[in-house]
Amino acid sequence: MNNNQDIRLEKFSKTDFDTLLSWIKDEKELIQFAGPIFSFPLTKEQLSNYVADSKRNAFKIIHNDTNRVIGHCEAYKTDKQNSRLCRILIGDKNFRGKGYGTILAKLLTEWSFDNLHTNFVDLNVYDFNASAIKSYENVGFKKIAINEMTTQVNSENWTSYKMIVTREDFYEKTRQKTTNS
Repeated sequence: MNNNQDIRLEKFSKTDFDTLLSWIKDEKELIQFAGPIFSFPLTKEQLSNYVADSKRNAFKIIHNDTNRVIGHCEAYKTDKQNSRLCRILIGDKNFRGKGYGTILAKLLTEWSFDNLHTNFVDLNVYDFNASAIKSYENVGFKKIAINEMTTQVNSENWTSYKMIVTREDFYEKTRQKTTNS
């Protein structure tokens, strides 16, 4: 079983652009990862503008045993009470399906509560992304709505869920997991 010490978050910077760019092969992957904030093909110029936004807290995800960058994520303070997890990707395919999504959801949510000082953390996830939804539910997120706006990708319309966790529910869920381990 993987644990929180398996990965760590470090600030995402210009030196990480090439790695992130290498993971995004087509428009579908880009939209699933980032929603509509970027356009395909993703460029270093778009990423430069992205990291210049002071409201964004972008991180690279590092696997501790190998010291490899395996993914990307972001926490964004939407207002005084709320922050949002977004642009989450386990980019290195060798690390997908191994539980790192749940570990990441826990680390990034905890970082958001501790550093952005909000009482709620939310996120949007496409309804077909069952493994991501399960990861978020494992750390206390609950589906609260289906977003009315869909995202058109080629000839498909993608629908997403809005999920949310309160500070209280998150730490209660974390205590239960620790007690049950």
